[in-house]
Amino acid sequence: MLASLTSQFTSIVGSHGLYAVFGLMLVDALLPAASEAVMVYAGAVAAGAFAGQDVVLVGAKIPHGLPAYAAMALAGTVGYLAGSLAGWGIGAAGGRPLLERHGAWFHLDAEKLARAEAWFDRWGDWAVLLGRVTPVVRSFISIPAGVFRAPLHRYLWLTLVGSAVWSFALAGVGWGLGESWQTFHDRFRYADYAAAGALAAGIILLAWKLRGRRRGGKDAARG
Repeated sequence: MLASLTSQFTSIVGSHGLYAVFGLMLVDALLPAASEAVMVYAGAVAAGAFAGQDVVLVGAKIPHGLPAYAAMALAGTVGYLAGSLAGWGIGAAGGRPLLERHGAWFHLDAEKLARAEAWFDRWGDWAVLLGRVTPVVRSFISIPAGVFRAPLHRYLWLTLVGSAVWSFALAGVGWGLGESWQTFHDRFRYADYAAAGALAAGIILLAWKLRGRRRGGKDAARG
């Protein structure tokens, strides 16, 4: 079923290019929409790997290569940012009562909401950036961020950074591999998870160090 869904998403990207990447990444900010496969395939399209699949914006064809790659990656970044803003707004407007009544719509049951709350309590603003580069988790950050009233300006900035890293990195993989992207996706489908995990570990370490410094500064001030 997952393979079939991924195939459908990549087919949509092949047919509708930038608009499909924007739309699917917008959805992925709220519900899992195979963003890994979408962005890798988008990069392969940008490289000109598939005959008849061009990158077009408002009727103008963008040349294959670096211009098309940048356009695809930006479409993914902006689409995800737009979906994240919508998710924050849904969470802020509906709060816990919305998720308690209709959480199943967003695949957010009481257990997942509790985990999200613990995540935000532990990492604060860093929870947003960390979540944006963690597969699967990244689709369940937006609405809880609104529920827990994460500061909007910080939320959007950290989301922009995380989604840009995700989109440009995965599109770069597809751009480099071209038509071999499917072989890569089939044989090394966990490689992007490993890379995201390494990046997430780095962010955790940095957040931990900064948190320690802040605590040390507070203790010194009290002393």
